[in-house]
Amino acid sequence: MAQFRLQGSKVLAVDMTGDSVRAKNGSMVAYDGRMAFKKLSGGGEGIRGMVTRRLTGEQMVMMEVKGEGTCFFADRASEISLVALHGDKLYVESSNLLCTDGGLRTGTSFTGLRGGASGNGLFTTTVEGTGQAAIMSDGSAVVLRVTPQYPLSVDPGAYVAHQGNLQQHLQSGVNFRTIMGEGGGEAFQMRFEGDGLVYVQPSERNTVGGDV
Repeated sequence: MAQFRLQGSKVLAVDMTGDSVRAKNGSMVAYDGRMAFKKLSGGGEGIRGMVTRRLTGEQMVMMEVKGEGTCFFADRASEISLVALHGDKLYVESSNLLCTDGGLRTGTSFTGLRGGASGNGLFTTTVEGTGQAAIMSDGSAVVLRVTPQYPLSVDPGAYVAHQGNLQQHLQSGVNFRTIMGEGGGEAFQMRFEGDGLVYVQPSERNTVGGDV
């Protein structure tokens, strides 16, 4: 299995000994040793995945990297966080997924959230299995714990990913900035209940809800 490690906070180094990883297309910045690169269709899920992603609007272009040596990945100086999976599933915005171990499976999942929050459909990317994944954020990601006693509400523009036994809901008619006495802002909140982790970034991507 490939070994993931961070070089600082904005570069991912992956040590491979004949292993393979899947990474965001064009994110390789350097490598040593022998590496082979291949663009993957449908986020690495083949023709079916390509059709599914086009229908759902969840876009993700990945490449397979295989070889012996160390490959370095980065994307627009984004901060990188490592997520360890042990047979569980990670839900992540496709734009925030940098790299996954080759043994992990990617797919799309219905969430019922993004249609209202970002206008890109009702689906998000999933990563499942045993291995490591690297996710990106605009600024250092904050990992927040959700328990049955303490549910969590998140601004859709700050949401990056989540994992664990969580139920998610979209609450409309709630505006963080209006509460704070400011105009504009999000008209939606993402509410998580159950037991798990939610990754958020300290800045907001543009969303349709931001102008409501």
